[in-house]
Amino acid sequence: MKPEDPVALPPAPALQPRAGEETMLTHNTYFGGKVQSVGFERNGRRATVGAVDAGEFHFDTGSPERMTVTSGELWARLPGDPAWRAFPAGTAFEVPAKSGFDVKAAAPAAYLCEFL
Repeated sequence: MKPEDPVALPPAPALQPRAGEETMLTHNTYFGGKVQSVGFERNGRRATVGAVDAGEFHFDTGSPERMTVTSGELWARLPGDPAWRAFPAGTAFEVPAKSGFDVKAAAPAAYLCEFL
């Protein structure tokens, strides 16, 4: 039996924003690629979705943020609290503006960060 020759597919059409809607995605890389995110704005609100590799990282905040873990588990040390707290997928924490927080992961995890 002879394997079939590969079939060339036509190029996929480029995705276009809806009329009157501007689309802009930004890619962010931190800590040598161990934390990466894609930023976007929708309905006037900024947000990022991203992934954290195993490790421990510190982030400063300019505006208040809500971090929702979407896959895996992140540990966070929040302003004013010296203890690490676990945040499994489906849970969230908030961080005030002009502060900072530490996160660590034992294995890759994903998140949604909303700028409040």
